[in-house]
Amino acid sequence: MEKNEKVERLEKLREQSKLGGGKARIEKQHEKGKLTARERIDLLLDKGSFDEIDAFVTHRSTAFGLDEQQFLGDGVVTGHGKVHGKPVYVFSQDFTVFGGSLSETHAEKICKVMDLALKNGIPVIGLNDSGGARIQEGVSSLGGYAEVFWRNSMASGVIPQISAIMGPCAGGAVYSPALTDFIYMVENTSYMFVTGPNVVKTVTHEEVTSEELGGAMTHNSKSGVAHFATPNDAVCLQDIRTLMSYIPQNCEEKVPMIESKEPDSAKAKALHDIVPLNPNKPYDIKDVIEGVVDKESFYEVHKEYAENIVVGFARLGGRSIGIVANQPLAMAGVLDINSSKKGARFVRFCDAFNIPLVVFEDVPGFLPGTDQEWGGIIKDGAKLLYAFCEATVPKMTVITRKAYGGAYDVMNSKHIRADYNVAWPTSEIAVMGSKGAVEIIFRREIAKAGDPEAKQKELEAQYAEEFAHPYRAAARGFIDDVIKPEETRSKLIKALEVSQNKVDTVPKKKHDNLPL
Repeated sequence: MEKNEKVERLEKLREQSKLGGGKARIEKQHEKGKLTARERIDLLLDKGSFDEIDAFVTHRSTAFGLDEQQFLGDGVVTGHGKVHGKPVYVFSQDFTVFGGSLSETHAEKICKVMDLALKNGIPVIGLNDSGGARIQEGVSSLGGYAEVFWRNSMASGVIPQISAIMGPCAGGAVYSPALTDFIYMVENTSYMFVTGPNVVKTVTHEEVTSEELGGAMTHNSKSGVAHFATPNDAVCLQDIRTLMSYIPQNCEEKVPMIESKEPDSAKAKALHDIVPLNPNKPYDIKDVIEGVVDKESFYEVHKEYAENIVVGFARLGGRSIGIVANQPLAMAGVLDINSSKKGARFVRFCDAFNIPLVVFEDVPGFLPGTDQEWGGIIKDGAKLLYAFCEATVPKMTVITRKAYGGAYDVMNSKHIRADYNVAWPTSEIAVMGSKGAVEIIFRREIAKAGDPEAKQKELEAQYAEEFAHPYRAAARGFIDDVIKPEETRSKLIKALEVSQNKVDTVPKKKHDNLPL
């Protein structure tokens, strides 16, 4: 064979590998509103940056006629490229080849890029679109999944791992995304579940669709399994690019820095009067966040889940930060099981990747009730507490209004080694609100009064004057300063600057025993 023929053969094989399962199956993928594996990679990565690995890999199976069905790449496209000029590894499952099902060699390809990502300290992004384990291969495909799971676990906290669910993801396949840091889902075309609707119907007699059981909005709003829901593949991939702009390459790097942008002037000015005089009246904590951070930099995470706490990334003076904030608009900002788990997971990610934490606090306490107590609020509330306690990144707290009871301690208080804690003049730092405190302390006195209602209001006013302010905490050094709302941005930027080289240590241990 002459040199020209050899080159032609290479080019022919390359073209063949790019077709995946063939033109007819690619058209079917498009008819479903889905992009192909390679189209997704092209949208995710910087133009022209993708370098493919293992394009010529094929499966080794001979059972059930598989030896007569060979496709180059074996249902997953793998390689590396760049996002915003920084390298990433990526794998993209190809539904046009055996429904994207995972074989032994398919798994080996994924494991190879994960090993390289870990070795080189580079994020890995997985685009999932698979019918699950390749049944014809039996335990070999199951072993392949376990190999991927082990690598997810070893890479956790070392390099960022991002998953996008862009089609089916069922059975054992769901556990790899669940082990990664963030999960994106596409509305109406993606779903995740351990057992599908047919099995559910057989076992529990429940009638449920795939979308209801494990669709994007189900996992974004009900289970909390997914962090983002997007309308289509293109938006999903663009959103992943946005996320990548906030996070470092690995656990050894500092956060990205870009040019600082002053917040919208109207939003910044609105901070002065944003907290209502009536302590029971709600306001939107996102307005506080947007009045403080760099303009249009807030990128919310887990938006549809446990809305009584807000988490997300932003920039402050150009530097990436993680934000955790109680939301008075939802359940008065109270902490409960779901919000505690949501907050804890986000705090731990930020700490793993050196992202400073800024907390906006307005919390009346933990949600009472049998559902919460029997559901394990003690354990789950402890997760958020533990996450803040173990975090060694710069940690700052701004108390805007209520900081009551144990929730005051949990929300990054000075006592659990926060670096910079400030309060607005509207803040109330106390064991509980005036009404509840008076009802306990002066119960008998109120009962004996000629006009119990008037007496209670009088005592509430006295208690508020004595305790419902930040100055007792300031007198003890439990907060570092009482500041005007409009001073918040400049104060936090200065605090970040002086703490950027913070070094904190924890006792030597094999690993912690987080209250799971």
